[in-house]
Amino acid sequence: MLKEFKEFISRGNVLDMAVGVIIGGAFGKIVTSLVSDLLMPLIGLLLGGLDFSQLYLALDGNSYESLAVAEEAGAAVFKYGAFIQNIIDFLIIAFCIFMIVKAFNKFKKEKPAAAPTTKLCSFCKSEIPLDAVRCPHCTSELK
Repeated sequence: MLKEFKEFISRGNVLDMAVGVIIGGAFGKIVTSLVSDLLMPLIGLLLGGLDFSQLYLALDGNSYESLAVAEEAGAAVFKYGAFIQNIIDFLIIAFCIFMIVKAFNKFKKEKPAAAPTTKLCSFCKSEIPLDAVRCPHCTSELK
């Protein structure tokens, strides 16, 4: 069993996946910082200083100065602002990933098409090896 595990772990696919997960985690932190530290303050500024994460509705019918005060008082709160914030975060992150994948695909080299190894029999239209001189399906002699 140890030998099988060594073979599994030493395959290129597993190592590539591990590197991808590690880089993905680090990339996630960068994109999260981009969204929360740079873009969301700008969006809030454009919307008149609005901080979406502080939008809430107290479900007990009382009014509170802020979300923190409402939570400290033990009131049940409907945090619709946090939901809006998470939707905006998701859309920005998804767009960033889309742009990176698009840029990566642009620079990725396309492999040339492989040379054909088969051809069609001119009589029965069956697929046969390229160097065949007689069709194995209809036995016609090929030129």
